[in-house]
Amino acid sequence: MNGIKDIIKKSFLEGFSSNDINLKTVVVAIGITALISVYIFIIYRLMCRKTFYSKNFNISLVGVALITAAIIITIQSSIVVSLGMVGALSIVRFRTAVKDPMDLMFLFWSISTGIICGAGFAEYAVVLAVAVTIAAFVLDNLPISKAPSILIVNTTGMDKEQAILEALKQDTKRFTVKARNVTAGSMDMTVEIVSKDVSELIKNISGIEGVTSVSALAHDGEVTF
Repeated sequence: MNGIKDIIKKSFLEGFSSNDINLKTVVVAIGITALISVYIFIIYRLMCRKTFYSKNFNISLVGVALITAAIIITIQSSIVVSLGMVGALSIVRFRTAVKDPMDLMFLFWSISTGIICGAGFAEYAVVLAVAVTIAAFVLDNLPISKAPSILIVNTTGMDKEQAILEALKQDTKRFTVKARNVTAGSMDMTVEIVSKDVSELIKNISGIEGVTSVSALAHDGEVTF
């Protein structure tokens, strides 16, 4: 009975330590991972349109890919090491919220690159990089619909609302009054508009008697159809 247990134990442990992992293999895998992760760094910088670009997050994409590749290379050497690594990583908790879905895509891309390169399939990581880049740029530049703008109009009273609405009907494809703020002697209107020429619309509304100011803001939310 003990002999059978020894045979099973030996074959189980040795079966997962048969990979010939040497220093050259590790250096090549880490080097390829570094090149692809730097490529991810560049693509993220080109696609990021945020007002506050996070360089720290972009650098972390490179670090995550390299660390993941090192972990995958390590756990291939022995089933004992892999189980220990899983146990150690299971206690790690990440509480940083990823607010932008695009950041989440780049984070998974970085992790996937580390896993693929660490497993010895670097050519697949290159194919993945090309495919993700093409898909991201094509979809990002695909003309779907014109994003609406937010128009804020300040007037001296509610009696000017009808004139403003008439101007909106003439110079916009569609509009939706989102809010009206009425105070003593003045009114503020917030309108979501879709217009080909916002400058001309502002000029026409500014010419209405009683309009004190007109502001147009770019809409950074979902595109309406």
